[in-house]
Amino acid sequence: MQESVLYLNRQEFGKAENSGKILSPEEAKGILDDWVKNDRLKVHMKQVAHLMGAYAKELGLSDLEVAMWYQSGLLHDADWDQWPDQHCRKIIEELECRNVDPAMIRAIASHGPRYFGVEPVSLMDKMLYAFDELSGFVHAYSLMRPEGYVGMEVKGVKKRLKDKTFAAQVSREDIQDAAERAAMTVEDLISFVISHQANADLS
Repeated sequence: MQESVLYLNRQEFGKAENSGKILSPEEAKGILDDWVKNDRLKVHMKQVAHLMGAYAKELGLSDLEVAMWYQSGLLHDADWDQWPDQHCRKIIEELECRNVDPAMIRAIASHGPRYFGVEPVSLMDKMLYAFDELSGFVHAYSLMRPEGYVGMEVKGVKKRLKDKTFAAQVSREDIQDAAERAAMTVEDLISFVISHQANADLS
């Protein structure tokens, strides 16, 4: 698929008067369950959500902000399973209809800048972009290890990143670009994912 096919062709999302409004946990789970039938994709979305929430907590953000970070991760790929040709246009429109905070909608819109044409600006934008590809990569690596995440080291992940045949669909360029935008090293990002992702609630 050509990168430009999914361009959103806009930079503004949601309405300012909806600032501070997010979905209830039940509403967010409802979208996830109704829209996503692929169990592997659900695992990915829950893992990214966990990483986003954990990072927001470590920043000392409010409970509302932590929930917003979490929901942006949980729903960022909600339309990929059934409507890949409308990714991520459909989930954005759904959240706009539900009067969700524009900051959360924009984070979802910018989680793949070269695909959607929306640059990550806020820290929430940048971290969603940073965790998205790397989360899936580290999870793929865990599945090939007898002990999964136990004893996993940064150097092991980096070695696999250099092997272009391993998880070949994961863009190494996006991982590097996202780390630079977040003003973090790839090593620090990997370390955070390793230390937090195993604790994600996948139920």
